[in-house]
Amino acid sequence: MVETRAPKVSFVSLGCPKALVDSERIITRLRAEGYELTRVHEGADLAIVNTCGFLDSAKTESLTAIGDALAKNGKVIVTGCLGAEPETITDAHPGVLAVTGPQQYESVLDAVHRAAPPRHYPFLDLVPPEGIKLTPRHYAYLKISEGCDNRCTFCIIPKLRGDLVSRPAADVLREAERLVAAGVKEILVISQDTSAYGRDLKYAASSFKDRDVRAKFFDLARELGELGVWIRLHYVYPYPHVADVIPLMAQGKVLPYLDVPFQHASPDVLKRMKRPAGQEKTLETIRHWRETCPDLTIRSTFIVGFPGETDDDFQFLLDWLDRAQIDRVGCFRYEPVKGAAANDLAALVPTDVVEARWHRLMKHQQVISERRLKRKVGTRQQVIIDQVGPTVAKGRSKGDAPEIDGAVYVASRRPLRVGEIATVRIDRRDAYDLHGTAVGF
Repeated sequence: MVETRAPKVSFVSLGCPKALVDSERIITRLRAEGYELTRVHEGADLAIVNTCGFLDSAKTESLTAIGDALAKNGKVIVTGCLGAEPETITDAHPGVLAVTGPQQYESVLDAVHRAAPPRHYPFLDLVPPEGIKLTPRHYAYLKISEGCDNRCTFCIIPKLRGDLVSRPAADVLREAERLVAAGVKEILVISQDTSAYGRDLKYAASSFKDRDVRAKFFDLARELGELGVWIRLHYVYPYPHVADVIPLMAQGKVLPYLDVPFQHASPDVLKRMKRPAGQEKTLETIRHWRETCPDLTIRSTFIVGFPGETDDDFQFLLDWLDRAQIDRVGCFRYEPVKGAAANDLAALVPTDVVEARWHRLMKHQQVISERRLKRKVGTRQQVIIDQVGPTVAKGRSKGDAPEIDGAVYVASRRPLRVGEIATVRIDRRDAYDLHGTAVGF
């Protein structure tokens, strides 16, 4: 008897939102070819693990996930950033079926076809126009480019993913339209360097509907802002032209939110990082942004313990945070990354010193966060609901990105729905979150 059951593939996606989009593209192709998808390795015909390889801790997590998939399934295909170092994977797990690097979608599909040939039923296997998403239905990531032209000394992303390759604006906008048509209420724009979008294309225009749209940061943000959903901008370097987008935030076209990876403030550290080092100018830029859009929320990430970082460098960073008043801060302990130039720039900071600085910075930033959140108590905020409970729902304001920022806990006289946007009166705050009551729907 000929087997008619569709092959079943289990899938694990690790790493950043950019890797999540890669996973979505792979599983969309698999589903279109008739494969059944599952999160459980046991009973699947094979497993795919999309890995992260940026930090040693991420590599360890990826290798553990591969080992778990091998133990529970035995037939494993590995892709993603760690796939750029195939010997690292095969040395630890020689039994994997195939290893491919990031963005190598066709190679992943070829490996799947060899291990479990597809059995496709075109009248039964339907894929939504927006593709298969791994995020909740009400928000989605929109990747506008691959790779990066920057050469930050702590980063190996250009080695893993190559130089900047931007998508034509019309291609991005058509995908955004499909997401909105599918019910997405919030689009999170991502890339490795979002504000550099289109530079490789020389900002060439492409035809969208009845007009040409340039592949330019401002033009794309303006067009996305006409879709009538929340548009959130991530990984925005503070180039001068970013100021052009701030009025769109003040007008309510784009969310008043910028994710800007400043990484440090000390000029000496920034110079070794090969990052922009004019921090007085950066403070002036932040001041100008907030003058144009007073409701702007700024999120950033910083690295403590970068090679050669002195006590004075670290104190400079703390003092700069007091002046900058960044709303949301993530902090990473420096980890040597194989192939990163930073490893050889200066002596490594002792681990116990790095740990102490991390705790000091997070405690320092908590005071700033509480002060910034206190300004919202008594105001009314639009909140998108992510989870519902018997009496209190959990959501996010326009100043909160999913999974990385704080939350708004909402009491309501009627049950709220996931994906609903409610008007909430903010009653109180704690260190990182807000609490309020729904007053409008």
